[in-house]
Amino acid sequence: MKVNIAVSGRFHAFNLAQQLQKRGYLNHLFTTYPSFKVSEFDIDTQSVKSLLYLEVLSRGWNKLPSWLKGDRNLQLFWLEWFDRDVTKNLNEDFDIFVGWSGACLGSFRRAKELGALTIVERGSSHMKYQTEILQEEYARWGLKFTATHQGVYERELKAYEECDRIAIPSLFVKQTFLEKGIPESKLIHVPYGVSLSEFYPVPKEDKIFRVIHCGAISLRKGVPYLLQAFYELNLTDAELWLVGSVDPEIMPFLTKYQSDRIILKGKHPQNTLRWFYSQCSVFCIASIEEGLAMVQPQAMACGLPVIHTTNTGGEDIVRDGIDGFVLPIRDIEALKSKILYFYENPESRNEMSKNALLQAQTSLSWDDYGKKMINAYSNLL
Repeated sequence: MKVNIAVSGRFHAFNLAQQLQKRGYLNHLFTTYPSFKVSEFDIDTQSVKSLLYLEVLSRGWNKLPSWLKGDRNLQLFWLEWFDRDVTKNLNEDFDIFVGWSGACLGSFRRAKELGALTIVERGSSHMKYQTEILQEEYARWGLKFTATHQGVYERELKAYEECDRIAIPSLFVKQTFLEKGIPESKLIHVPYGVSLSEFYPVPKEDKIFRVIHCGAISLRKGVPYLLQAFYELNLTDAELWLVGSVDPEIMPFLTKYQSDRIILKGKHPQNTLRWFYSQCSVFCIASIEEGLAMVQPQAMACGLPVIHTTNTGGEDIVRDGIDGFVLPIRDIEALKSKILYFYENPESRNEMSKNALLQAQTSLSWDDYGKKMINAYSNLL
């Protein structure tokens, strides 16, 4: 079995490529990242075709001031350029082509011409569902929603239609695809993993009860609901840590719920996050929509129980009442109840912490993910 992977950026593609290479199945990895970054994942650089110039150009464009960019959205331009260059580099010596949704429509078609099977990697809910629920969320707060470029949107839907399979990470995502008419037989459902060599508990340096949110601080991540819940609880000797980049849309909520107990910790490299997780007592992610937030298995691998919503993909990996709790989206009272439970029940919190750590160590590694994904590829062939 020979597998080609194409990804504009990184996502979890490098973890997938690493698993394929360990078993001798990786043919080529096409990426906009430089080869030396890929080699950090123990991937043979001879298997890597780096389209680095696209990463440099797109990042440079994104850093230009808004007055210079105007209303020009080059998202489609970059993806089509990537797709064309991948297509030109495809040869006949492979069995499966795995491409990231929205970025590989032309290369999917070329792979099919060469007799390969095609798999779309979709890390979030169905594009139509994602757009609808985020439009709804922004409207709730009277804010403007910036939708995915219409051309990218249409390319993604065509890729769903034309590919042989769609790889998805959670039951939540699966349900959105079924609701939008994609047959279950077309879906490969395998939850993502976590690097156990990178994420593990380190000593907690004090006894303060802390809730941590890690990731983008945005409407999509449900941060306004978490802020309100923690603010209204007004717990003694407790803190909420927000680790990640702050979207401008969240600033009014940070002002409204301003407190010396709500602390912005900034954005940090992934290899430093275990310290932040380990200084906290419970992980909470109140997202409105995503596929499977990989911060969840990261937090579990650092020994944190997880409070998550139904729309985070967490139900695939967090056992309700054992490793943490699942809640409906936008439910502030439920958030308050579960945070308060962990605050008032340290023995139960410690037990769930142990459960979460064991769950991560025994079934959530990237090796576990790799075995399941490669088995799905083999069955497809």
